[in-house]
Amino acid sequence: MLIKGEKIRQLREERDCSLAEFAAKAGISISYLSEIERGAKKPSLKTIEKIAVALNIPKSQLVEVSGDSKGVSLGEKLRLLREQKKWTLSEFAQKADVSVSYLSEIERGNVYPAVDTLKRISKALNVSLQDLIGRGGILGSKLKMVREEQGLTQGDLAKQAGVSAGLVGQIEQGKVQPSLQTVEKIAEAVGVSPCYFLIDDAGVEDLLRAMSPELREILNDSKAQSVLRLICSCTPDELKFIFDFIKLYKKHGSQHFKH
Repeated sequence: MLIKGEKIRQLREERDCSLAEFAAKAGISISYLSEIERGAKKPSLKTIEKIAVALNIPKSQLVEVSGDSKGVSLGEKLRLLREQKKWTLSEFAQKADVSVSYLSEIERGNVYPAVDTLKRISKALNVSLQDLIGRGGILGSKLKMVREEQGLTQGDLAKQAGVSAGLVGQIEQGKVQPSLQTVEKIAEAVGVSPCYFLIDDAGVEDLLRAMSPELREILNDSKAQSVLRLICSCTPDELKFIFDFIKLYKKHGSQHFKH
């Protein structure tokens, strides 16, 4: 999240406020305000809210939201992006094809939307899903959705998966990228394939479109699907062994393995 310190200074001076006068009005220290205006400090959204109120403008005018907006929740980010576009909640809901009440709950942080809903929202805002939820966000959003669908708390899931509750929370917020081993533990705990967490649905659709008709036909075969399900749970070392075995088998034929 980029704080527009130069714009804060410009708006303050337009209102003929000294640094000391505006700092008092916003309820922050003079030195801290000076550092914000110079770009030396990155204030919290709460502080930005104080400055915006003192300037009598929406706080969305003072920040530039990006996928790297650490410490900014999805709901806060959506509201900021909506305000930047000067949309009402109803206008945004209509463009994203979701109900006004549900969108309001998302913005307030009371619910976390499913991936399909996130895709519609990102399309309405004309930003990528990656920019909207940040790095690791797809995995985190899927994990939170599955956990809540099963009525599990972060603590419940952590206990079942043999990991810490703090780690589960960080994964859901997109703050950490878990190891494959951790993903496998969590996937087993909630009863889904690890591939569900690791593959973006949009990427799968693009991949399928790029496949030849022959390959798509093979993937429709139940035996091929069984093999893929097994592969999804393989470790990197196991996958390497499988690939090496296939190469060896194709090179020497079945006769080589009869002895």
